[in-house]
Amino acid sequence: MAEKEFENGSPPLEHKPPAYGDGEGEGGGRRLHTRILDSFKRDHTQHATPRGSIGGDGRVFDLEGAAAATAASPLARKLKGRHLQMIAIGGSIGTGLFVGSGSALAKGGPASLLIAFTLIGVMLYSTVHALGEMAVLFPVAGSFAAYSTRFLDPAWGFAMGWNYAMQWLVVLPLEITAATITIEFWTTTVNKAIFVTIFWVAIVLINLFGVRGYGEAEFVFSMVKVIAVIGFIILGVILTCGGGPQGGYIGGKYWHNPGAFNHGFKGLCSVFVTAAFAFAGTELVGLAAAETANPRKSLPTAIKQVFWRITLFYIVSLLLVGLLVPYDEPRLLSAKSGADAKASPFVIAIRNAGITGLPSVMNAVIMIAVLSVGNSSIYGSSRTLAALAEQGQAPKILAYIDRKGRPMVGIAIASFIGLLAYLAASDKQTDAFTWMLALSGLSSIFTWGSICLAHIRFRKAWRVQERSLDELAFRSQPGIIGSWLGFGLNCLVLIAQFWTGFAPVDYAELSTAGRVSNFFEAYLAAPIVILCYVAYKIRYRTPIMRSKDMDLHTGIRELNIDALLAEERAEKATWPAWKKAYKFFC
Repeated sequence: MAEKEFENGSPPLEHKPPAYGDGEGEGGGRRLHTRILDSFKRDHTQHATPRGSIGGDGRVFDLEGAAAATAASPLARKLKGRHLQMIAIGGSIGTGLFVGSGSALAKGGPASLLIAFTLIGVMLYSTVHALGEMAVLFPVAGSFAAYSTRFLDPAWGFAMGWNYAMQWLVVLPLEITAATITIEFWTTTVNKAIFVTIFWVAIVLINLFGVRGYGEAEFVFSMVKVIAVIGFIILGVILTCGGGPQGGYIGGKYWHNPGAFNHGFKGLCSVFVTAAFAFAGTELVGLAAAETANPRKSLPTAIKQVFWRITLFYIVSLLLVGLLVPYDEPRLLSAKSGADAKASPFVIAIRNAGITGLPSVMNAVIMIAVLSVGNSSIYGSSRTLAALAEQGQAPKILAYIDRKGRPMVGIAIASFIGLLAYLAASDKQTDAFTWMLALSGLSSIFTWGSICLAHIRFRKAWRVQERSLDELAFRSQPGIIGSWLGFGLNCLVLIAQFWTGFAPVDYAELSTAGRVSNFFEAYLAAPIVILCYVAYKIRYRTPIMRSKDMDLHTGIRELNIDALLAEERAEKATWPAWKKAYKFFC
């Protein structure tokens, strides 16, 4: 009956257009290649950017339209709680921890390493909680730029969006090149271009499987990294206590000779910058909120687990590194790149203990970490570009999202830029990638600072518009004080980066050209961000958002939030004390 009505032009009442990731009714009987090709077609059931609503007059930025567009993003919501938790726990554990901590140890010493990573950890804990509060309430696509647009200034949202997209766009070729360098640990006879091709194809294929492919890959990658770090912590405790093959109690020997600090306060500031870069990617858990099946439940759990990642995987492992490797160890500064396992303090600690075989295992973990970051780079850049397009801050073609919920144009652009990795076989490799990295060197600092400031402004608007904190599905544990602390620490890192860029530790040994080059390598991202902000501000004359004018309605995920929260609180009241304590942190 329904089929007959449909043929006569009157569709049945229950007929709905296909959802993202679903078949089209008759899909089961079609050939596989036809279904695959059709999945790349644009989904016409939703429009990422409503026609005529964003920037329609070419001058005034439509804030309400931008908020609605990002809130109604048709990205597939297929990430599960376990994906989000592993992205939070192990997602950003990479070469910054495994290799970059070595140069930081050499510049500042073990005490500076511990102090800097602890303070940056406190800053990130506050930042991620602020992001979690906003992302649970407004799980919108490209949340960092969207929150800056919504709660600060559309021009700053434009600058932050392109800053963040640029960071991830240049990371892909950098990480693929770094992965080829990890191969040199085993062999140097095979042409690098072969491995560039293998790694590039693997990363692109993972992202062509959509957000589920990204989630599953990151689940596996993060699991490997987490197991490796836990294994090193156990091994490190044994070696420190003298249980290695060569025996002998180590304890705090290297904190006395050669010492706990190197290069004084400037050495500490140098480590601040390295620590901030090592934590880059932590914010991806917020970006993934728009593609999570139930962000209100899974995101708070993932956010809280960042505490354990910071404490266990960074602080504890680096404490052991400082105990096992002296800062004057010459191999710490022998790295050809940020992925050279020979300069990894983890590998050096294992080799110093006389253990064979494990250095190769650690190198394999470093290679997996590099590929994990490369995988995240396509995910992060494509989603950010789609969000910018939805808000009218990028060409509309970038908002193209296919029937499987993939931002295909963004993925294609990120993949194409990834082909720059073939410069790995060129003699210009070092120069090219040094300046590409400089373009995005401060990206994470600007992103985290903007998140904290957006949360501060959001909380003020929430109060001014007479909303109760009890209405929030998830509340930041450090609260508004944590956001001020996070914002202040981000500003301090920017100041430290400026100082160490202008007058580095080896300042006296550098020529004038070397000092200028060193400064722009460290600080090139700042003038680019300022230029983007000023140009957009002048072109569109965007307003700085006032608390009373902020949109606190568009895009709220749950409609019956009061009843749901009341039900959850009643359930929590029945929990024993141990479960309340566990859930507070996890």
